[in-house]
Amino acid sequence: MAATKTTSEALEELGLPADRLPRHVAVIMDGNGRWAQARRLPRAEGHRRGVKTVRAVIEACVELGGIDQLTLFCLSSENWKRPRRELEMLMRLLEQYVIEERSEIMRQDLQFTMIGRTEGLTEKVLVEVERTVECSLENRGMRLCLAVNYGSRGELVDAVKDIARDAASGQLDPEQIDEETISSHLYTAGMNDPDLLIRTAGEMRVSNFLLWQISYAEIWVTQKCWPEFRRDDLFDAFRDFASRERRFGGLNK
Repeated sequence: MAATKTTSEALEELGLPADRLPRHVAVIMDGNGRWAQARRLPRAEGHRRGVKTVRAVIEACVELGGIDQLTLFCLSSENWKRPRRELEMLMRLLEQYVIEERSEIMRQDLQFTMIGRTEGLTEKVLVEVERTVECSLENRGMRLCLAVNYGSRGELVDAVKDIARDAASGQLDPEQIDEETISSHLYTAGMNDPDLLIRTAGEMRVSNFLLWQISYAEIWVTQKCWPEFRRDDLFDAFRDFASRERRFGGLNK
């Protein structure tokens, strides 16, 4: 039986320097419906196929090691404009996902969390999400963060309200408000900012996703829709990331 490759050997084979991997990867999973329609399938089938891609991407990140967090944009706060039947199906898929993947989350030592507003989410979804969060509290592996009913402008509004309440109650001096103050009041408080933002389906926009947090993230876009996104595409994104010079507004010496 062939020996299992070590993480370092796998990285070397893929041409991925361990010290140049993105620590936090954020993904806008776009194109499920378009993928299905192009194949004359129901949009629901596109979303179901998209769940398979989620599993594959999580496994690839875990196998590589070095990825501290994977944040997936599952449902935008603007998506409530979609047909009711599709939204109901998405709620069922989300509930099913957090139930069925709970054992895998534990097996892979993932820290599971969710960001976004809870309004509009079904009670069943909220209960199952909370159970999965609680189950994984002691895990020490990669953090898996689902952005559900999430919109960055709404997040900033909520943060400003919290800061204003603290200032009004005398807990916070307005003159002391800085970037760290704002970051600590976002849904992502305590998380590192994304290093790499991946978007599928060829759209060249960030769609109200992590606007504050991706200020210095590298952006990688593929024409492939999310259901056809594969491990090799993820590794291509990582290799491209590794080849870039990140100056954060400064100059390389």
